[in-house]
Amino acid sequence: MIKTIPIKALEVGMYVTAVTRQDGQVLVKSKGWVKSKSLIEQLIKKGIEEVEIDTDKTLNKPEKETSQADDVQPQNTQQPYKTVSVQQEMKQANKLYQQAKSLQSKILEDISSGHSIELEPIKMLTSQLIDSIFRNQDALSCIARLREKDEYLLEHSLNVSILMSMFAKHKQLPREQIETYALAAFLHDIGKILIPDEILNKPGKLTPEEFSVMKSHVTQGVMALQQTQGITDDVISIVIQHHERLDGNGYPNALKGAQIDQAGRMISIVDIYDAMTAERVYKKGISPSSALKIMLGLTPNVLDDELLQQFIKCIGIHPVGSLVLLSSGKLGIVTESNPDNPLCPVVKVFYHTKYQRHSEVKDIDLAKPYCDDSIEKAVKPEDFKVDLHKFFREVLLA
Repeated sequence: MIKTIPIKALEVGMYVTAVTRQDGQVLVKSKGWVKSKSLIEQLIKKGIEEVEIDTDKTLNKPEKETSQADDVQPQNTQQPYKTVSVQQEMKQANKLYQQAKSLQSKILEDISSGHSIELEPIKMLTSQLIDSIFRNQDALSCIARLREKDEYLLEHSLNVSILMSMFAKHKQLPREQIETYALAAFLHDIGKILIPDEILNKPGKLTPEEFSVMKSHVTQGVMALQQTQGITDDVISIVIQHHERLDGNGYPNALKGAQIDQAGRMISIVDIYDAMTAERVYKKGISPSSALKIMLGLTPNVLDDELLQQFIKCIGIHPVGSLVLLSSGKLGIVTESNPDNPLCPVVKVFYHTKYQRHSEVKDIDLAKPYCDDSIEKAVKPEDFKVDLHKFFREVLLA
């Protein structure tokens, strides 16, 4: 049971889920068990007045007093996660997404101004994104598909972080490792803020000189991270490898084959996928299914074939948030994935192309035996003059 208590009532062995009132700006690193009295004393000194605890997770007998570094024990994959419906998670996921965009904006502003990055707020937020993914990943997946073409730099890193977390969860990696992957993905493109706009946003092909400048965003981002207190070598390794390719034609170090570790291969897949499907001011995004088809053609020489197959199983052939045309002529957004039958997700229909008008909003589970409809193909909203953002606000978040 979730319960709010004053800080002076907090005891060793209790499981803290959030700080609910404070006289200051203290950030809790993660949810976890209170492992020592020294932590409680520190929180009181820093102005924490009230916390939220989960009484069902209280430890009756803490194993032992630990060092300050181990005061709060993070969650791991053995802890149960309560799953909820897409609709239940949608508003919370949208709130987290908007907070993450604001944080990403602040990070880029800090780097542009020559200021150091504050790591703790980023770690806290990426951890909350992972929590949302464990509750129901389809909610964040849906929100991530509704892009703003003039906010690519903000949304790309955030979406790569979300997709990387989903991918790592699909591979059943430990929670601590998922958090490392999510953090690295959130920060992987920060060096781009130091690239001149005329190169970063150039609609045509870059000249060799311009491409050389563009490639420097990796090393510039790594340099900024190396000056960030608390950053780990694992995070830096993922960031520096996100443009490496198995054939050795990547950058900045032209790594080849086994020189690129699993995390580097995974973020390469996720980064390419999100970049190809994103709407930009100067470039239209392509459908997820088209992007995956192109990426399959890059295996096994450029991308890891086995990992790409796992990524496709993770997000589905028609990922959540995709706009699809059904054989009946109805348009709908994929709102729930179906791992057992990827071709038959749940689709929320709202428009009929035959009559060129909006129809009754209804969920159709294409996997049900009585359903005689099916996905014909993925489509773009502009092909039917559909305002997906308006539909999202008025229906999915209603």
